Amino acid sequence: MAGADTMDISPGSGVEETKTSGESKRQTTTNANAAMEEEESKPDPLKEALEAAEEQAQTHPAQAIAAFHDVLHTPNRDDEVAQRIKEEAIYRLAKLHADAHGFREVMALLKDSNDYFALVPKAKTAKIVRTIIDIVTKVPNSVDLQVELCKEVVAWCIAQKRTFLRQRIESRLAALLFLRGDYTDALSLINKLLRELKKFDDKQLLVETHLIEARIDHALRNLPKAKAALTAARTAGNSIYVVPAMQAELDQMSGVLHCEEGDYKTSHSYFLEAFEAFDSLSDPRARKCLEYMMLCSILQGTPQEVSAVTSKHGLKYAGEGMSALVAIAAAAKARSLELFDGAREEYGGVLAGDLLMKHHVHIVYEQLLESNLLKIIEPFSCVEISHVASLINLPEKTVEKKLSQMILDDKILGTLDQGQGQLLVYEGSGLDKTYTHGLEVIGNLGMVVDSLFRRAQKMLHSGHVVGGVGGSGEGPVESA
Repeated sequence: MAGADTMDISPGSGVEETKTSGESKRQTTTNANAAMEEEESKPDPLKEALEAAEEQAQTHPAQAIAAFHDVLHTPNRDDEVAQRIKEEAIYRLAKLHADAHGFREVMALLKDSNDYFALVPKAKTAKIVRTIIDIVTKVPNSVDLQVELCKEVVAWCIAQKRTFLRQRIESRLAALLFLRGDYTDALSLINKLLRELKKFDDKQLLVETHLIEARIDHALRNLPKAKAALTAARTAGNSIYVVPAMQAELDQMSGVLHCEEGDYKTSHSYFLEAFEAFDSLSDPRARKCLEYMMLCSILQGTPQEVSAVTSKHGLKYAGEGMSALVAIAAAAKARSLELFDGAREEYGGVLAGDLLMKHHVHIVYEQLLESNLLKIIEPFSCVEISHVASLINLPEKTVEKKLSQMILDDKILGTLDQGQGQLLVYEGSGLDKTYTHGLEVIGNLGMVVDSLFRRAQKMLHSGHVVGGVGGSGEGPVESA
């Protein structure tokens, strides 16, 4: 018990030790936080160099390019902050070169950044390369230069063995070739790329590539293959999440193909869905969908609906394309070929620049011409072609050709007397349906006889036959 007398068992001693240790921990944490804040408050020389180069870019682009290169090639800085700063320097350099149309320098920038690309993950490298191409894309009238840049990037990807990035750049290259009008080269590249993608099963890129294939086939007027490609794109998209912009592109392409088939009502609904998606994303492609909606309204024979569209969205999406369609709608509403020709003359460049517009504006003209010819010849049973041509203010040969086409299409009941230069119009008589009804009766009678014959065969095979007509017909009779 003597040892117990020497021990300090006062209740305050343990509490004091706990307080001391807690205070020391808090002090250590405070010191660490202060050190971190002090370190963060210190200016980063790399970030300062980037900001100085950005200021120089406004007045001295050449000096800014050299400064950005110095930032990119700063040695002994591989930390995360330095990587972000160097990535921003690459974007700034790409923009400066693109604004100066120095696309060779953009390609040299990619090759010059190989040391940086070796430090970052491949996914980030792919993002940087795609962003650089997007920067170049914003330069107007640079499709040819973008094609050359993409080809060089593809060669660089092959040399660096970056397969997935190469496939995405080849998909972008096919889209650029389509925009340039090189449909054959674009289609051969797409077919080669699709064979690879089906092995890798990259659904997202498959959707994009099939959509480009559908556009190319539509431009080549191969509508069955375009529909098949669009169906393949939708099938691939069913198993993944399709972003709203891509879904809007699919709807827009569906509307284009339905419009080519003459199903203008369904086409209008697809264009409406695509327009609403693009409009919610503030995407400029919404304007094109709105113009297609107006075109479908004209083709459906309801040009008055165009005014409702323009009153609702006219201010936001005003442009030459919308003005052209408003003028065409006014001509269609008035059934005036003169107004139509005036609109086509004024906005010919806008209308000819779009494949769908170019084809279907001609269809609107044909509809107007037919309705005007029918209106002119309606009161006549025999009329000279020259008189019709003078009334419609068109060459006689054009009118004669159109009248003969309308007669063959059963839109006019009559004949052309080319010797006299006259159109003979017959009165429309109701079709005699006697023969039609007679054929229907014979067909129905044949079906009844066939049914009775099958029933008789079935009864024979079961070992029984129906009693004779003159007999009582009671009880089964064994077959011979």
